[in-house]
Amino acid sequence: MTRAKAQSRVAVLGASPKEDRYSFKAVKMLKEYGHRPIPVHPAGHTVDGTPGLKSLDEIREPVDTLTMYVGADISDCELERILRLKPRRVIFNPGAENEPLAEKLEAAGIEVVRGCTLVMLRSELF
Repeated sequence: MTRAKAQSRVAVLGASPKEDRYSFKAVKMLKEYGHRPIPVHPAGHTVDGTPGLKSLDEIREPVDTLTMYVGADISDCELERILRLKPRRVIFNPGAENEPLAEKLEAAGIEVVRGCTLVMLRSELF
């Protein structure tokens, strides 16, 4: 597993404006640790003061990491968008596991991490 550089762009798929959600906490903590989160949700919510986008296809800058906070029923439909985005790695957080998608991403040369973004940040493994 490789680490992201400081100030890296991180797309947060499934980002929520609700403070009790892990995806909200991820956006907030990514900022605290010097990264640049990009909240992504079909509603385009602003999350912790960071403007959100409605789709991965709206991202116009290179992204180092995509961290997933959606279930397999949603992420199954994201393969082509993820491949177009070309992140260096994709993190499948607990509850967002999708082994068939992970295998397709790995086959495309994208690093796949099965872990928790929050724990990775706190333990300096992000």
